[in-house]
Amino acid sequence: MSAYGSRLAAPAVVRRGSSAILSALTAAVLMAAPLVAQGRGGFGGQAGGESVDLAAIERIKEEGFQRSQVMEIMSWLTDVHGPRLTGSPITKRAGDWTIEQFRTWGLANPHYEWWGPFGRGWVNDRTIAQVTAPVPFPVIAYPPAWADGTNGLIRTDVVLVPDSVDTAAEFAPFRGKLNGKIVVSQQPRELNPLFTAPAQRYTTEELNARANPYPVSGGRGGGRGGGRGGRGGRGGGQAAGTGTPIDLDQCFVDERVAAILRSGGGNSHGGNVFVSGGGSRDANAPRAIPLLTLTPEHYGRIYRILDKGVPVEMDLEIKNTFYTDELNSFNIVAEIPGTDRADEVVMVGAHFDSWHAGTGATDNASGSAVMMEALRILKALNLPLRRTVRIGLWTGEEQGLIGSREYVTAHFADRAMTDVKPEHAKFSAYYNVDNGTGAIRGIYLQGNSAVGPIFAQWMQALNSDSISVGHVAPGNTGGTDHQSFDAVGLPGFQFIQDPVEYNSRTHHSSQDVYERIQEVDMKHNAVVVAAFVYLTANRDELLPREPQPQPQPAGAGRGGRGGGGAAGQQPIGCPAR
Repeated sequence: MSAYGSRLAAPAVVRRGSSAILSALTAAVLMAAPLVAQGRGGFGGQAGGESVDLAAIERIKEEGFQRSQVMEIMSWLTDVHGPRLTGSPITKRAGDWTIEQFRTWGLANPHYEWWGPFGRGWVNDRTIAQVTAPVPFPVIAYPPAWADGTNGLIRTDVVLVPDSVDTAAEFAPFRGKLNGKIVVSQQPRELNPLFTAPAQRYTTEELNARANPYPVSGGRGGGRGGGRGGRGGRGGGQAAGTGTPIDLDQCFVDERVAAILRSGGGNSHGGNVFVSGGGSRDANAPRAIPLLTLTPEHYGRIYRILDKGVPVEMDLEIKNTFYTDELNSFNIVAEIPGTDRADEVVMVGAHFDSWHAGTGATDNASGSAVMMEALRILKALNLPLRRTVRIGLWTGEEQGLIGSREYVTAHFADRAMTDVKPEHAKFSAYYNVDNGTGAIRGIYLQGNSAVGPIFAQWMQALNSDSISVGHVAPGNTGGTDHQSFDAVGLPGFQFIQDPVEYNSRTHHSSQDVYERIQEVDMKHNAVVVAAFVYLTANRDELLPREPQPQPQPAGAGRGGRGGGGAAGQQPIGCPAR
């Protein structure tokens, strides 16, 4: 093990008054964010700066580092109950297990809150893909979610229909020859070598460059691994006026092809396939052509053989099951009741759902496990909490933050701000984790500048010479569930995390599995969250808020796929001429 690795193996527990804390603080932070230590526990007044109960923080660290259950939680959510595609029976079993864990730990009122309709559930039960000729080789491939399957095992030819075909005249040579065949269409991707490491940790300089008003020194920062670019897809299209435009996908439907093969996009390479949705959640959707997404190396091999005029034959079976008995989905909620301010709420949350090719480890069993472990720590220590602490684990995040939006609408306010509920005024903060396994290094303020000095002071007790914590990014980060709270004027925050392999290797990929999780980072993250929750729950005041937001539309759909066809003309199905 390298010196860097051995240093991570035993993260420093920062002792009150230790040189590790002092060396990590710059003069600017010390002046702007004085730390008020409470030696015997308890919280003092906050006029002279935030009061931080360092004795309680030390207990949180000891429980979180010495008696952690976070990796055991991870294994249950991934190895046993993964993947967790919204609407699938696997996700419901994961939810049942989670609720039982909450009961075992003594959390109050663990329950489902159902919302919907979402649509039908889907599980890929079996995928067999094997080239049988001209040279046999197994194919690494995954169907996109909600895609249809084949009618059992088929052995058939693979046919190349270039995606540049976009007129009736160009498609004419293929008419009547595709029934029961497997089709490849898109041009292979050009893959670049990995000259830079796919994993990255932020350097302190990179974090401070985020317009950080509270710069932090010291702490770890690994060498930066650059992201890897890929070659763009091939553009089709005929010059305007050269023929009747067609919808190539509709032609494949009309010709009754058996399946369509596609190359994995993004960072798919080396047997790793990035794949998400590709079919309809509508319970009444008509049957569609089975789809299969291949690792680019295997797709490219098949394409190049066909391009040489050499026939390719495959065995293919895709067995997918749709579930229509329950079209609603759920959130999972539990809490630790507060004391003298029990009607006020601090929330933590993470999305519980995932995509399906891996087991949803870094996206987002890691966030769910960290939040579950944070509440376990607080409950196990029986620390006093003035405000009620509540956890929410959301489904439907991958389809547009649906679960958290439904929860916020039901409990706090709608996005148009026409139905603001009494709970809105009693809410202090929501903390979210959804950027993989990487260590928490700071927090995004979402434009709420008033909380910056508060968080900077809190994080002094969590910063060490092993992991620098305390970096504050004033602006917004998007794409996850804190936005559902922020949209209605509630303080909602996402932590800054080391990327590790999140975008380069695991996010929505077949390699999003338990082995990509970093144990030391996970323990650290649970400790940071538990500390934030403890301090938020026991402040004299609710956390500051931004001004009331402007009313927003109730929801906005994601862009659909554009049709092909000749420029200036719309495709009209698959006409013969």
